[in-house]
Amino acid sequence: MPGRGALCLGLLLPVLLGCGSAQPGGCPALCECSEPARTVKCVNRNLTAVPPDLPPYVRSLFITGNPLSDLPAGAFPAQRLPDLASLNLSGNHLRTVEAGSLALPALRQLDLSGNALVSFSPQAFGEGGSPLEELLLRGALRDHGVLLSLAALLQSGALRNLSRLELADNGLLLLPAGMFTALPALRLLDLSNNSLVGLRNVSFQGLGQLQSLNLSDNSLGVLWNSTLAQFRSLPALRRIVLRHNAWVCDCAIEDLVAWLKESDQVEGKEALTCASPDKMLGKALLKINGSDLNCSVPIDLPSQLQTSYVFLGIVLALIGAIFLLVLYLNRKGIKKWMHNIRDACRDHMEGYHYRYEINADPRLTNLSSNSDV
Repeated sequence: MPGRGALCLGLLLPVLLGCGSAQPGGCPALCECSEPARTVKCVNRNLTAVPPDLPPYVRSLFITGNPLSDLPAGAFPAQRLPDLASLNLSGNHLRTVEAGSLALPALRQLDLSGNALVSFSPQAFGEGGSPLEELLLRGALRDHGVLLSLAALLQSGALRNLSRLELADNGLLLLPAGMFTALPALRLLDLSNNSLVGLRNVSFQGLGQLQSLNLSDNSLGVLWNSTLAQFRSLPALRRIVLRHNAWVCDCAIEDLVAWLKESDQVEGKEALTCASPDKMLGKALLKINGSDLNCSVPIDLPSQLQTSYVFLGIVLALIGAIFLLVLYLNRKGIKKWMHNIRDACRDHMEGYHYRYEINADPRLTNLSSNSDV
């Protein structure tokens, strides 16, 4: 009996100890946890909310492929998850990211790709700045309001440590002005596979650390001199990807062609070809010369309009001067003509006045009638 009691106690002791030690570093029921790797994975588990019992040791957290629609404030408690540095929330059904939902003191990487976001609070990372270094939003910005909220967040300076920003696969036509001006640490910017038609309102000033810019698979027809000048001014920019755009090879593309020939920043520039007009279809941009475009002067519509207005002003001034000269040369004849008109008008008015007096005085009227008889 004593031996059996000791045996039972020996079998139960590890279980009891195990139950007691599972509380501080326990794993949510529908997740897989690795304490040595400090990783928790909750993948395709049909979760509708963030598990409240995530272990405090977690550094890398994967919650993907779940019907998770909302990230409320405090979804990831900062006190309970002080070391959470990498958070992958891609491929869920997230629609709303509320203020304070991502206020984590150690967060460095965040992946929200593949979510149909309709609301993204500019205060999602809390009131103060965030240490976030990588933000992935591939296919998550289909709603224009979310894009504006993201722009407000970036412009606020809350993500000044951001070094990698992926905005690919979002169908973007235009970017909000000044969207990237408060990202001094940014090194990689991915804008590929959108529908960007121009970059005139986009400022890259202040991106002194930018090394890679991906603009491939968009609808760019031309890059204007203002944009090219910004590219030249970025000292660290060594990789620009421009493939698969709808380059319009008319006179407006001359500056882009000249820049391509002198720049070593563009990756695969030999493969860039014209998409229109038909006579230039498929022609390599690097092989375009002035005779192909048949441009006598650069196209600059504002300058042309300004020149037209100046010419019109000169013509009107000349016409006015000629008119005044004619008046001056014929001043005597004009004066005589004016006197004749004055005399004729005076005689006419005197006749009217005389008739009025006759009609107004009955005696004169009778006299006039008798004289007629």
